[in-house]
Amino acid sequence: MSSVPHVTLNNGVKMPQLGFGVWQVPDADAEVAVGQALDAGYRSIDTAAAYQNEEGTGRALAASGLPREELFVTTKLWNSAKETWTRDAVLREFDASLARLGLDYLDLYLVHWPRPMRDDYLTILRTFDEIHRTGRARAIGVSNFKPPHLRRVVEETGVVPSVNQIELHPYLQQAETATLDAELGTVTEAWSPLGSGKGLLDDPALTAIADKHGRTPAQVVLRWHLTTGHVAIPKSVTPSRIRENLDVFGFDLDADDMAAVDALDAGVRTGPDPDTFDWN
Repeated sequence: MSSVPHVTLNNGVKMPQLGFGVWQVPDADAEVAVGQALDAGYRSIDTAAAYQNEEGTGRALAASGLPREELFVTTKLWNSAKETWTRDAVLREFDASLARLGLDYLDLYLVHWPRPMRDDYLTILRTFDEIHRTGRARAIGVSNFKPPHLRRVVEETGVVPSVNQIELHPYLQQAETATLDAELGTVTEAWSPLGSGKGLLDDPALTAIADKHGRTPAQVVLRWHLTTGHVAIPKSVTPSRIRENLDVFGFDLDADDMAAVDALDAGVRTGPDPDTFDWN
């Protein structure tokens, strides 16, 4: 069993605090990478219908031989193909993701983007709530939701997402969203936790902390996420880095280290703005 700590979601479900993401990994490569991650000790795997690698991910899960109850599998609704999503369309897409993954249930199902210009995320979340009540998704949540989107969901549906997965790294710390998540009892999960290779890991402040602890800048950033309370899902297809990203529990950042990383916040996104992003 992996030694990764868990966070407890607002419905009592336990989720590993460090997982493995497969964004931009082709389907055939996902099978190999997820298999290597599971061998290394990861037990939380994050995919999405939009990534078009659920089948490869599912093959790796099946081939691992690990008991289903040891795994935490997340996927996301690819809310792109229709201008306005209906309950029946959401249910069909959920069933399709389960089939591609070869699973009977999900541990976490997320709305991939709010797409506020489509005004259908309330319908999607109400349908997700139905899925959760049937037990086919142990927890439900959102991805890329900003505070106005979150408040509207809670006020108009009564559904409090268990997780909000957002772009989050030292250059984009999203304090307002993370604060609201905490107030709601929603766990903040970081996608692109290492900054998507856009220069973050070359930052002198991070390299200095890494040298101090005899670690890599990536390990320092992941340790910062965990200390802050985020869930993080780093991605790599390189076996040594897959293992390196999991090896972040043998050291701690002190108050000066944390303050130095906190000071890097520049509000810089590597991905799109959820207020304006549409699939089309």
